[in-house]
Amino acid sequence: MSRFDRYMLSQLMMLFGFFALVLVAVYWVNRAVQLFDRLIADGQSAWTFLEFTALTLPYVIRIVLPIAAFVAALYVTNRLTGESELVVMRATGFSPFRMARPVLYFGLAVALMMAILVHFLVPASRTQLANRNDDIAANVSARLLSEGSFIHPGAGVTFFVREITPQGELRQIFLSDARRARSGTAPAGTSTTYSAERALIVRSDSGPKLVMFDGMAQLYDGKSGRLTVTRFSDFSFDIGALVSRTRERAVKIEELSTPALIAASDETQALVGADRAVLLFEGHERLAQPLMALVASLLAFAALMTGEFSRLGLWRQIAAATVCLIGVELLSNMATGLARANDALWALAYLPAVTGFAMAFLMLAYAGRTRRVRHVAEAPA
Repeated sequence: MSRFDRYMLSQLMMLFGFFALVLVAVYWVNRAVQLFDRLIADGQSAWTFLEFTALTLPYVIRIVLPIAAFVAALYVTNRLTGESELVVMRATGFSPFRMARPVLYFGLAVALMMAILVHFLVPASRTQLANRNDDIAANVSARLLSEGSFIHPGAGVTFFVREITPQGELRQIFLSDARRARSGTAPAGTSTTYSAERALIVRSDSGPKLVMFDGMAQLYDGKSGRLTVTRFSDFSFDIGALVSRTRERAVKIEELSTPALIAASDETQALVGADRAVLLFEGHERLAQPLMALVASLLAFAALMTGEFSRLGLWRQIAAATVCLIGVELLSNMATGLARANDALWALAYLPAVTGFAMAFLMLAYAGRTRRVRHVAEAPA
């Protein structure tokens, strides 16, 4: 690797790291605010919040890396052109294709990062995130221990607790159970309402129980309109049925490995509830996604190389590079719609990358064309 390649590659990697860090921080803050509202409001700890935000990072980084590569290539190429460094290199005989070599190395490095993310880290993190979401959904404490608000841990069930002491005792609780009416096993309007001065959540072999003290149960019969009131000194209510998992968690496409997606077997289709076309496209799109990081960096460099040195800057070429990248993304959206509908069109997953490479090649060829110098005839003396 020549000194010029090392110099430009170091500039690209440095600016890429900066822009990637900024973009990830922006995406992460936006996601963290939503997670904070949901998890902390449900009674989860700060450690759970940090765990969830960490599990979302691979997916966010996968989105950010091509954009960061594009912006870094734009910035470095524009700066080196403005400082006449690339102009000097062209004067020494370097062609645009030769000067694109460090950009190619840079794009391949980012593509390798993308490949590790899309094939290993993102599926693993999505699986772990789905499992943790499922665990929290089945966590009694997270679904019931929320002071001063009416919550609905299950269909037809309303729960309210006014205060939770540091010892874990619940004070002044309200519990309404209308599951029988909703399921059709009892007349419409039938419900049982429990109220108690204090209660505890205890574990047992059959599941968690809500033990209430000094309260009463009010049974309303929706058919006869009769209200029956029963007072009790202590009463246990089975809340395990409210949070028990009635079925296994559905597996999402993002959790499957790339070989499983490309194989698209009947078992895999039944597992995720998707047809063969969707699985095939998702698998090949994972293979094509790392190429988009390389395409983005080459497009940025090639577009700026089509311009000549100007004191006004290369804003036209920067706009052209942005339009080219947007066009590639629009082509990707169109290919997604077509390939998901027909399993014979899985090769369309590679169309945006191939188109981007072709555009970069044509712009580099245009930048390296031989320019004819017009000779002006001298006027006779």
